[in-house]
Formats: sequence, structure tokens, C-alpha cells
Amino acid sequence: MPPIDEELLPNELDVLNRLTDYKTDYSAMKVCTHLYWATQRMRNKIEQKVLSEYNLSWTAFSILYDLWIWESMETRKLAVSEGVTVATISSIANTLERKELCRREIDPNDRRMVRLRITEKGRQIIEELYPKFNQGESQVVKGLSMEEQKAITKMLRKMIENIDEM
Repeated sequence: MPPIDEELLPNELDVLNRLTDYKTDYSAMKVCTHLYWATQRMRNKIEQKVLSEYNLSWTAFSILYDLWIWESMETRKLAVSEGVTVATISSIANTLERKELCRREIDPNDRRMVRLRITEKGRQIIEELYPKFNQGESQVVKGLSMEEQKAITKMLRKMIENIDEM
């Protein structure tokens, strides 16, 4: 059993006791668990408080945001960027197209290549929505100093690099 951390949440000691038979990296487990909890709570809260007004899921918003930044993107690159399958991108693109927020473009040189392009309506929606989304982001990090925000960003980048190397 690792040294007991004074910041254990209720039931964490019970979990640690149940995991004593495994070679568990408790510190890594705690970081990843808290990162997961924070991410899920942030995502759910912003979907409820901001994105629901526009009837957009987190992934639909993320796709629209990427299209706003890049104008258009190939669906396979969007899938990698969003961490979802091409089928998921296609399904969400159907919804975004019905709402006239993006459109599909087939590559004339390779008909298997499909790009999504933001429409003018999509651009107007994201430009109205993004400041509200960013206010949610600000709420997530309130109480953290600028140095703490820089430090957590640096740490998360290291974690992303580790994930990419897996």
C-alpha cells in the first residue's frame, strides 16, 4: 500500500485497499481518474449551460469549431482531431448539414476523400456561440493563477505526448 495521501476522497481508502493485490501505480491512477472526472464534468456542464441553447453536442461543437478555424477539413482528419470514428463524423455531419452549418465536398481527384466546409450560417452560429463557450472555459479555470494555468497546460501537453507515444 502506498503512503496515504491526506487528500483522499471518501471511499478512496476502500478502493486502495481492494487494489492491494495488483501492482497499481496509485499516483497515476489518481491523476488519470481526476482528469477524467474533471473532463466529463466540464463537458456535461458546458453542454447543459451553453451548447444546449444551440442544440449542439460537444462533438458537433468541436467539429464546427475546427471548421471555423480551418474553413474545411477532410473527414478522416476530423475524426483523428476529435478522437472519434469516421462514421461518427459522418453521422454528426449529417446533422450539421441538415442545420445548414456545414456542407460536404467530394475531392474531384479521389472520390473517397470527403471534406466538410463551414457554411456562412455555421460561421455566424460559431461566432455567436464561441464567446459563451469561452466564458464556460473561464469558469472552469477560475481560481487558478496564470502560473497555475500555464503549469497545468504544460503538464497536459506532456500527457498528450505520452498518449501519442503509446
